[in-house]
Amino acid sequence: MLFNSLEYIAFLASITLAYFLIRPSWRIPLLLAASYFFYMQWDWRFVTLIAFVSAVNFEAGRRIAASEAALERRSWLIGAITLSFGLLAFFKYINFFADSVGALISAAGLPYLLPHLDLILPVGISFFTFQALSYTIDVYRGAPVLETNPARFALYVAFFPQLVAGPIERATTLLGQFRQTHRFEVTRLAEGGRLILWGLFKKVVIADRLAIYVNDVYAHPELHDGPTLLLATYFFAIQIYCDFSAYSDIAIGSARILGFNLMQNFNLPYLARSITEFWQRWHISLTRWFHAYVYVPLGGNRVPAFVWLCNVTAVFLLSGLWHGAQWTFVIWGALHAGYYLVERVLRAVLPARETALRQALGMIVTFHAVVLAWVFFRAASLDDALLIIGRILTDQGGWPDWGVSRFSAMLNLGLIALLAAIQVLQARGTFSLYLSPSQVGELPRIAGYSLLLCGIALLGASPAQFLYFQF
Repeated sequence: MLFNSLEYIAFLASITLAYFLIRPSWRIPLLLAASYFFYMQWDWRFVTLIAFVSAVNFEAGRRIAASEAALERRSWLIGAITLSFGLLAFFKYINFFADSVGALISAAGLPYLLPHLDLILPVGISFFTFQALSYTIDVYRGAPVLETNPARFALYVAFFPQLVAGPIERATTLLGQFRQTHRFEVTRLAEGGRLILWGLFKKVVIADRLAIYVNDVYAHPELHDGPTLLLATYFFAIQIYCDFSAYSDIAIGSARILGFNLMQNFNLPYLARSITEFWQRWHISLTRWFHAYVYVPLGGNRVPAFVWLCNVTAVFLLSGLWHGAQWTFVIWGALHAGYYLVERVLRAVLPARETALRQALGMIVTFHAVVLAWVFFRAASLDDALLIIGRILTDQGGWPDWGVSRFSAMLNLGLIALLAAIQVLQARGTFSLYLSPSQVGELPRIAGYSLLLCGIALLGASPAQFLYFQF
C-alpha cells in the first residue's frame, strides 16, 4: 500500500474515523492490527519478522530491567542485538558478503561454490530493526522507557505511518505517546493534511517526473554524453530528496492527524553550508541513531585523534552499508567520511570568520560534493559510476539530451526552480516548515493548497514506490 495512492488515503481516513469513535482502551489493538495489515500489503509472510523482532526486544528489555547482575543484563542485550541484526544480515547482506568473498577466492585462483540465494528483501527491515534495538539499548543504559504491555511495544515497532521508511523513533519520544488519550482536533487534521499534501506534491509531481529521465539515463550510461549524465545526476539529487522527504512528510502528517508527534526528518538539507550541517539536516533520525548507538559507544570525540578518525570513518561506512548491500553504497559512505574529515581539517586552519560570500560558497561546494557522491548511490555498479563521473569531467561539449521531449525537460527544470523558491521561503519562515507557523495569510494558504492539488491532478506521474522502501 503506497502512500501516494487513493488506497492509502482511504485506509488512513478509515483508521482515523475508527480511532476517535472507539473506546480509548481499544485504540492500541486497533492501531496494531492496522499496522500489521498495512505491512501485509507487500508480503503477508514478513509480518512474522516484525513480530519476531518485537518479541525478542520486548523480552530482552524486560529481562534487562529485572536483573541487577551485569553479566545477565549484558547477555540479554547481546542476544537481542545478535538475533535482530542476524535477521537483518541474512536477508540484506548474505549475498553481498558471499559474493565479495567469492570474488576474493576466485581472484586467488581457487574454486568457489557458495550459491547466490534468491531472497526477497522485506520492506523496511532496516528501519524497524533499528527502532526495536534502540529501545533495548536504552533500557540497558537505564533510560526510563521500559514497556510492560506487549501490544503497546509491538505497536511502537510497527506503527504504520513510519514503519517502512522512518523516521526512526526512539522509545523516549514515541512509546510514551501510546499511553496518552488523544481527542480529535481540527487543528491537527489541518496540520497533518498540509504535510501530506506537500509530500504528495513533492513525490508524484517532482520526484516521479524526474525519475523518468533519471531512470532512462542511468539504465544505460554508456549511451549518453557528459552533459546528459550531468543533468541526470542533478535531477537525481532533487529526485531522492523529494522522494524521501515526501515520505517523511506524509508519515509525520498521518501520525499528526491521529494525535502523535513524529520527529522532523529533513530540514532543507541542500541549503547546508557544510557536510556537518548537511548531516544535521538530512535523514536526521538515522544520523542521530548512528551517533547515539555507534559513535558514542566507540568513544565519540573522547579518544585519541587516530581512533576518532577511525570511528568517524566506521560510522559513515556503516551508514553506506545500511543503505544497500553493494560496494557503491560503501563508497558513497566513504566519500562522506572523507568530506567530513577534510572539512574538520580546513575548519581548524582557516579563519573562523563567517561572511555572506563564504556561506554562499560553502553551500555551493557542499551541494556539489553531495551530488558527486549521489552518483555512486544511484549507479547500478561501480563501473557505471566511474564511467558517469569520467564522462561528466571530460565530455562537456554541447547540450544534454532532453529525453522524451524538450517540454518535459523544461517542465522538470521549472518544478525544480519552484521547489528551490519554496525552500528559500521556508528557510526565511515565510512558508511553514514541518509544523512551524506560517507568515502567509489564510486566503493565500488556501490558494496555495488548491494549486498543489491541481498540480497533483494535472502533472502527477504514475504512482511509483518510494526509493527508501528498498533500504
